[in-house]
Amino acid sequence: MAFDILAVLFRGICVGLAASITVGPVAVLCIQRTLSKSRRSGIVSGIGVACADTFMAMAALFFYSMLQTQIEQYNTLLRVIGGIFVVIVGVYIFSQNPVPQIRRNRAGKSSLWQDFASIFGLTIANFIMVVPYILAFFAVFKISSVDMTDSGFEGFMRAVFVIIGFFGGAAAWWTLLACVLNLFRRRFRPRHMLTINHVAGLLIGILGIYTILSTFFDIFPNVGH
Repeated sequence: MAFDILAVLFRGICVGLAASITVGPVAVLCIQRTLSKSRRSGIVSGIGVACADTFMAMAALFFYSMLQTQIEQYNTLLRVIGGIFVVIVGVYIFSQNPVPQIRRNRAGKSSLWQDFASIFGLTIANFIMVVPYILAFFAVFKISSVDMTDSGFEGFMRAVFVIIGFFGGAAAWWTLLACVLNLFRRRFRPRHMLTINHVAGLLIGILGIYTILSTFFDIFPNVGH
């Protein structure tokens, strides 16, 4: 039981990290606030994103459990589709250039609470796009809804630790990003985001390829098995 919980927690952390390393408009805003305001502003903004993403991860897990029969029936097909989707996202991130957007953005004066609330709302506004993205990473790390809904209290605890892990992974990424940017803020240039995009896109693309391959080869056993 303890080992299962740790395994589920680890997978939740992996999903939280993977879902957070994309460099989209929300990430650009976090980066801009760190560079133009302070590390605290960047961290608080990142925690706002993590909270919003965690809320959507809960919705994704609920959606996962509601359709568990269909998901299990078409598990192989859904994992392949999810893997292809993740690869496409990786290619998209790799090819994006966030430099113009960073240069256009200017962080105005606002409190830390305003930083949190504004970016939380902005992230939630992308609900329709983010939930399928999180579902794809559930598939990547073989987080099974059946293991969490058909096992009574044990299943409930697994679901709780997936969400805790997800938030921990997401919060850790945004905190680390803000701290690293703050350390090098005088040396940091917007063009460095191109490198971050390339690395993030490559990692996500590899995850997608891994998902497709692990569908046919047992590389990463299901939670609880």
